Amino acid sequence: MRKLSLFGLCLAVLATPAAAQSLGAAGGGEIPVDIRLFGPPDPNVRKASAIVNGSIITDLDVEHRLALVIAASGGRIGEDEKNRLRVQVLRNLIDERLQILEAEQHDVSVDPAEVEAAFARVAQNFNQTPEEFAKFLKSSGSSADTLKSQIKAEMSWSRVLRRRIAPFVTIGDEEVDAVIQKLEASKGQEEYRISEIFLSATAENEAAVRNTAEQILKQVRSGASFVAYARQFSEASTAAVGGDLGYVMPEQLPAPLQEVVKNLPVGQISDPIRVPGGFSIIAVSDKRKILGPDPLDSVLTIKQVIVPLNRNAPEAELQRLVERMTTEASRGGGCGRADALAQSLGGRVDEPEPQKLREFPQGLIPHLERLQVGEATRPFGTEEDARVIILCGRDDAEEAKLPTYDEVYAQLNEERMSMMARRYLRDLRRDAIIDYR
Repeated sequence: MRKLSLFGLCLAVLATPAAAQSLGAAGGGEIPVDIRLFGPPDPNVRKASAIVNGSIITDLDVEHRLALVIAASGGRIGEDEKNRLRVQVLRNLIDERLQILEAEQHDVSVDPAEVEAAFARVAQNFNQTPEEFAKFLKSSGSSADTLKSQIKAEMSWSRVLRRRIAPFVTIGDEEVDAVIQKLEASKGQEEYRISEIFLSATAENEAAVRNTAEQILKQVRSGASFVAYARQFSEASTAAVGGDLGYVMPEQLPAPLQEVVKNLPVGQISDPIRVPGGFSIIAVSDKRKILGPDPLDSVLTIKQVIVPLNRNAPEAELQRLVERMTTEASRGGGCGRADALAQSLGGRVDEPEPQKLREFPQGLIPHLERLQVGEATRPFGTEEDARVIILCGRDDAEEAKLPTYDEVYAQLNEERMSMMARRYLRDLRRDAIIDYR
């Protein structure tokens, strides 16, 4: 068999139908329409993973978006998991492309300056400049353009919804009044700060979606960012804000979620839960009493005694230091004795600004909540130092007020918009022409 020349392959790929016919005549045989290129693929050529209503999603688009997910997980994703997530990433990119195409169909545009400003805000969340953040994304195997594309899709879709759905959302006065009356009747009961990841599912793909949800849960419980996974994978309208639903009463949630939320400890994440339309993963970050004084809103004034640790010291020596700190701190004396305590232990005193109890590290909150003024916590710390906190004062929170009519209206409107947005996207998927490659 004769070797195919590079020049011949280029002709076969680039020729028009008419040119192909003339080449076939000159060569003594027609060139087939469906050809297969021999040899390794060109790594500089972007291959299509899917074509959505004529718009191409390349394999590079998929890999860059997947790299964002991996970066959010701290790189703790194996090859099998990558392959599963790659399928979900492609599905998300298809949805985004449908949203952008729908925005173009209705002359909805997003100023590039708005996208750049949003990108800068994300970078600021990482304490980086946009330039530094772009380098970080590139070093992670992704790119700034990938994240900006996602931001543009979110902005475009939000504006489409405001134009196409918002005018048809109606909330009656009686609905708002009913919610306010229910809140009054529920005074003293608990409400929860909820975040969600919602994946839609049908009877046909239920098993596959459940598997995806379980893999996401595995990564989040291993330390990956819930917010990042919600932004990348959740199909609820809250995806743009990292899945945050705010404070809700269990009765405001779908029935399958109500008991789960009540029994889920603060800081924990639920297993995937089958709900109408798909699966939900729920995280509870806080809880409080409805219309009652919330202990977590109490403002604490503290002093912190910080004692440096010698990393090379024997374990027994470190243990003796901790025991001594425990004994000295338990003697009392309040914040007035903090300087003497620090001096006796070879440490220093830190006096941070007063802050709400809920703003302290999650592991410290239960201990600080039980402290009386003048008492100290048990020692805690890091590899660098050991610490105790002395409570100098506590300003109890005031009773919460009923939400205003406008606040309740806005919440109901958001819930209605979210439901209609999912239906809108479902219809776009149903009518789309998608060619998988």
